[in-house]
Amino acid sequence: MSEQGTQSQHYRALFLSDVHLGMRPTRIIQLIDFLRCHDADVIYLVGDIVDGWRLAKSWHWPVEYHQLIDIFLTKALAGTRIVVLPGNHDEFLREYLGTYFGEVEFVDRYIHTTAQGKSYLVIHGDQFDVVVAHAKWLAHVGDWAYRFALRVNIVTNWVRRRLGFGYWSLSAWAKQKVKNAVSVIGRFEEALTLEARDAGADGVICGHIHYADMHERTGVHYVNTGDWVESCTAVVETEEGELELVHWTEPPSTARHRRRRGRRARKATTPEA
Repeated sequence: MSEQGTQSQHYRALFLSDVHLGMRPTRIIQLIDFLRCHDADVIYLVGDIVDGWRLAKSWHWPVEYHQLIDIFLTKALAGTRIVVLPGNHDEFLREYLGTYFGEVEFVDRYIHTTAQGKSYLVIHGDQFDVVVAHAKWLAHVGDWAYRFALRVNIVTNWVRRRLGFGYWSLSAWAKQKVKNAVSVIGRFEEALTLEARDAGADGVICGHIHYADMHERTGVHYVNTGDWVESCTAVVETEEGELELVHWTEPPSTARHRRRRGRRARKATTPEA
């Protein structure tokens, strides 16, 4: 996994997933900075860009969301092709499958061919999640548990910052250490790679489980884009046709913005004498 700074980069393709607009917290400011420094001939939005589950319960649409959408629209108007592949949290967008809005296309799945001639099935992946497909109520319970873990992270990382430590993720730790979570991820990867093989593709690029990874353990190239709730990861295809997993490190502009927002929030909540 490579880390990128603020130098502008252009790629053949850029793959993003699991932004979850509407969920609190997310890393939208970081994503805006990332997109200002990264461009591509085609951008794949691989599902759960909007979190319809959360917005249906509590509307949350800050100004940063408008800025993010403006960036995508500006890129589309400049000629960047944008392919939207809805996920389970933005499944309402599946009503638009097969339609085009200028340079924006809505599809359920897509076969992307790299500069090296390798083909990849691009799909969100919830279609192969047994819980999502057959027990949606349980998926909502899992969503609640994930959001609870994010709240725990806020407190935990506030303490860690005061002690001089970096960011730590409870959910990421659980995915790596808890046996059941590791088993679920393994079954998900196996199902997606089998689908890619059945489609005659050399690999699969997906999202859904918020766990960025890239490997060929099953004989098919498995690529997961991660998320923009915690990990701030994306997948890019270079001009030479190589796929890379990119971790966006927080640039100074983002850190300053976050500190300013924090000061404004504290000021707003301070009672008058």
